Amino acid sequence: MADVGAFIDRLDPEMCVVTAVARGERAGCLVGFASQCSMRPVRYVVWLSRLNRTYRVARSADFLAVHLLDRDRRALAALFGGRTGDRADKFERLRLREGYGGAVVLADATAWFVGRTGQHLDGGDHVGFVLDPVQWGTRDGTVPLLRLTDCRGIAPGHPVD
Repeated sequence: MADVGAFIDRLDPEMCVVTAVARGERAGCLVGFASQCSMRPVRYVVWLSRLNRTYRVARSADFLAVHLLDRDRRALAALFGGRTGDRADKFERLRLREGYGGAVVLADATAWFVGRTGQHLDGGDHVGFVLDPVQWGTRDGTVPLLRLTDCRGIAPGHPVD
């Protein structure tokens, strides 16, 4: 009998960048575990690694911003997935705008929303942040989104146990 990896290895989810602002700090990371989790009301959950600086900032944030990227934005994904905010300012050279509640919105995202943080769900080594969308936007056109297979080879910027 095959292990659960035979199932998981077939998945190719959209990747997103999650940003958080709290107590004068901002952070962001590449996230592969995220999904709509309710239809009425619309809710979305993003799962952040307990090892990640973004998780530490997000615990105190009232709002998180979730960004979808075009497939050709792998360099942006590598910045948020392959570097840690403990040693680098990931935002210093990016085009940003302020979103609802002071959230950081990446101007080069294909689509994005800002969500009010609700529940935190213990998922083991990741914590789920259930978000109620309060603001959103998209760019015109349809392009393929960045997926997990596009991000293979990006080594995590934070330590891995």
